[in-house]
Amino acid sequence: MDFFFNPRGIAVIGATPGKTKGGNVILNNLITGFKGKIYPVNPRYKEIEGLTCYDSVRRVPDPADLAIVFIPASMVPQAILECVEREIPGVIIESGGFAEAGEEGIVLQETLKQIAEETGIRLWGPNCMGLVDTARRHVFSFASPTIWNENFVPGKVSLIVQSGMLSGVFLIDAMTHGTLDISKVCSIGNKADVNECDILEYLMKDPETSVIGLYLESIANGRRFMEICRKSEKPVVLLRGGKSVKGAKAAMSHTASLAGNNAVISGAMAQAGVLEASDFKQMMDICRSLAMFPPCPADSPASLRGEGREEGGRIAVLTYSGGAGIVSADFIAASGLELSELSPLTLAAMKTVFPDWMPVSNPVDLWPAVELNGAKRAYETAVSAVCADPHVDALFLHVFVGGFALKPEIDSVAKTARDAGKPMFCFLLGDREETWQFQKQAQRLGVAVFRELNRCVECMKAVFEQKKILERRKFPVSTGAGVPLPEKWTEAMKGRKGSLDEHLSKRILSACKIPVVEEKIAASVEDALSCASTFGFPVVMKGLWPGKMHKTELGLVRLGISSENAVKTNFESLKSAMPESGKVLIQKQIHGELELIVGLIRDPQFGACVMCGLGGVLAEVLEDAVFGVAPLSKVQALDMIGRLKSQKLLNGFRGAQPLDREMLAQILICVGDLGCICPQIKEIDINPLIVSKGKPTAADALVVLNG
Repeated sequence: MDFFFNPRGIAVIGATPGKTKGGNVILNNLITGFKGKIYPVNPRYKEIEGLTCYDSVRRVPDPADLAIVFIPASMVPQAILECVEREIPGVIIESGGFAEAGEEGIVLQETLKQIAEETGIRLWGPNCMGLVDTARRHVFSFASPTIWNENFVPGKVSLIVQSGMLSGVFLIDAMTHGTLDISKVCSIGNKADVNECDILEYLMKDPETSVIGLYLESIANGRRFMEICRKSEKPVVLLRGGKSVKGAKAAMSHTASLAGNNAVISGAMAQAGVLEASDFKQMMDICRSLAMFPPCPADSPASLRGEGREEGGRIAVLTYSGGAGIVSADFIAASGLELSELSPLTLAAMKTVFPDWMPVSNPVDLWPAVELNGAKRAYETAVSAVCADPHVDALFLHVFVGGFALKPEIDSVAKTARDAGKPMFCFLLGDREETWQFQKQAQRLGVAVFRELNRCVECMKAVFEQKKILERRKFPVSTGAGVPLPEKWTEAMKGRKGSLDEHLSKRILSACKIPVVEEKIAASVEDALSCASTFGFPVVMKGLWPGKMHKTELGLVRLGISSENAVKTNFESLKSAMPESGKVLIQKQIHGELELIVGLIRDPQFGACVMCGLGGVLAEVLEDAVFGVAPLSKVQALDMIGRLKSQKLLNGFRGAQPLDREMLAQILICVGDLGCICPQIKEIDINPLIVSKGKPTAADALVVLNG
């Protein structure tokens, strides 16, 4: 991949002297920043922008490592074949008109994929804006020439963006507002060959990148993506388009992408230690914060003392407004962070700048201190005091500029926070021009500045969670070498398609060490009475109608059968409601405190995935479910359970016995292993998994085979 980022020479196929044309913009962007050889290619011209123009890429001289293509889509395959002949290893195709444009475009894109597979040439795009590398001043793109009006201040955040125009917008917005110093922006478009995994792998090793942000409408290879993220210590922040049904439809029309199952992808990303964002600006702000405040190294003084943001997230709020302090405290509490309990020494130090009548507490309302001593002394005293407090992990500074004499000496307070090794976040309001200047200055000094309280707290949360996220990446990965399915059950599934009946499904699960309710098929009324006597009343009676999945809707589930007469009546009723091949299943009725759902699906991007969530009525009300990519290790399974929202219910609500998490984790592992061992299994649905006295047992289950 290095020839995309560090080529010695570039051929521009589709270069043109027309100033308003993309081929000319690409050429001029190269002339402005690229130090290597540049070869315009267009058979209609002998020279463009003072450079020799070639009629074919086959005739460009050495060195030529990269070609940028900006010609009509129908001409692109032939141009790529000529690049193959010229032995150019990589091509960035910025032309549109491929899979995003309909049937003809899909055929053209498939042709490109075939060329790449057969020849080994790497194709970036099509339908993209290429690459911008601020450190090297490489603009391999038709991005607007106005990009050169701003200073290229190299940063540590690199972006991989599926949308072409959005990548250019990100870059220009960040550069002109001074909010984010970017290393690289990679627009990948339709991903005919090179995809996010290829570029992510490159950026993980890139010394100029410390944080990677992605906007994707699909993930080309889910398991490879997860594996790359697991191996890295660099933060990865992902924003996904196409989460909703209509969003997914828009993604199809935009880049011909399959958006995938939203819940599955979220579970996979959590498992891989990827932080998800919910909008573009939030993604950028989180990336910026993580680049400014990386986790403390394990051997740092703060870490060795047991201090530092990876241990807590205790925030000191220094504000000029009591109301802003209260709202900040609300956001901090809602995020899971906490307000610091300031030490007596800290309070005493701050008291020196406050009037006698004013008590000091966190949030610290600095306005009376500013009135008495001025903004400089008030802010510097407060910042110095909280930076020395071992119970403070970060500072949340509120600043107003442009009036009221509230502006602190940002150089001084920023240095105090830096020297103490404590992140400083700033909520900024004020005059438009002054806030812009203050923000640029503060950012350069290592202060993360925001215009919204909640966004500031979201980014604090991301910084403090990063240590946990990195730890999640280190969780042991299962090899999937679980208990093999006995041959009798493998044979039982041979030749079958669709849904197995409940009884057979549970016998297969039981063979994989998954606890199931006691049950038996009753061949007659006498057999049913014997089963009920063995299990003890009450019992459950079910009708198993071959080929029918939804027993409840068909009236084939009878609960609370408490007498021999009821057994007789319901046996006859169930038999008469089904064809002759129907069977009656007798089960011991379990009285539980909680109902869960456990399942398995096969996702097109991630393969076998395990699901765990709340069952019963609560499932529809709370929609609390999590996914994990199989096979699962024990730590990963326990982490899945820990990601459920309803932890109070799992921990034993109102005197109920807590869930045996180890037992549930083992069930999740077994379900995942079964899915990996038996590729003919399409789905597994254990619903409900009843928790009785803390122990989960499968009361109903369904195994669905590939059709």
